[in-house]
Amino acid sequence: MPATRFICPNGQEVPINECLIQCPHGKRCMFLPTLRAIAKSLHRGIKEPTVTELIAGVRETYLKRTTDYAVDPQDVLYALHGQAVHTINENFTDGDMLSEVRLSDMLTSGKFDLYGNILNNNDGVLGDLKVTSSYKLMKALGIYKERVPTGEVYKTGPRKGQPKYRNELRYDGAHHVLDWAIQLNYYRILLEQEGFPVQEMYIQAMCRDNNLRIAAERGITQSIYIIPINRISDRWILRYFHHKAEVFHECMKEKKLPPICSIKERWNDRKCEGYCDARANCPYAQRLAREKEAIGKEKMNKWKLQYVQPK
Repeated sequence: MPATRFICPNGQEVPINECLIQCPHGKRCMFLPTLRAIAKSLHRGIKEPTVTELIAGVRETYLKRTTDYAVDPQDVLYALHGQAVHTINENFTDGDMLSEVRLSDMLTSGKFDLYGNILNNNDGVLGDLKVTSSYKLMKALGIYKERVPTGEVYKTGPRKGQPKYRNELRYDGAHHVLDWAIQLNYYRILLEQEGFPVQEMYIQAMCRDNNLRIAAERGITQSIYIIPINRISDRWILRYFHHKAEVFHECMKEKKLPPICSIKERWNDRKCEGYCDARANCPYAQRLAREKEAIGKEKMNKWKLQYVQPK
């Protein structure tokens, strides 16, 4: 089931329908049409698991399908930005292009963004639109920082005599685009099953924090980047989705909690700590939250013993 509650700026949770009827605090945190658009984006009404849902952790998808959860409207705004970009492109497609078409098979369904003569006079180009952060874009482009000596040393202070270093950008790192590549390759399979050959695949990634200094420090100096996506074998892609779909359907049928998401799907637990909408209903995420709270209390107690003098 979709999200049923909004998280207010003060941390209070309110049912979405009540929020849209009348703000319990007298003044809304954003305009009513914006809140309505956010609420609509949370209710897609698609029965089968989508391509993006199967790429995510099965436990995350299961909990978001079967439990009530709350979302902060501020956190959903980026998704609305993405929808707006999709709409802009869809309104300017010509007759030799397909846009925003949902295709399905026995496993899943997916809505590709653009297909046709969209980039280089090739009619068989599959394109996907992303609105993302400079950090993720830096990873996708293979940019990383390396500490290099400046040739100077510290002349004073506790580090006197030690060499000085500076960070330099390198552009030959690993391109972290696996999830995007899996998504586009399944869209490719769906298109080819319908008789539309795909010769090339690209991501058009828009950086949402392009104008900030942090983006420039990460080597991101443009608003939009075109990223080529390589073909992955149909056999590997289908085995991957067959496995994810099988686990998902079995857990839905048995009404049992799926295994914990993989460490990659959990973003090394960062997603569990603050980015998974269903984390309040996940035992693993709640255990992490309790452990983090206990560590915080322990540090505070140590600080009090060391610096706070008893009266």
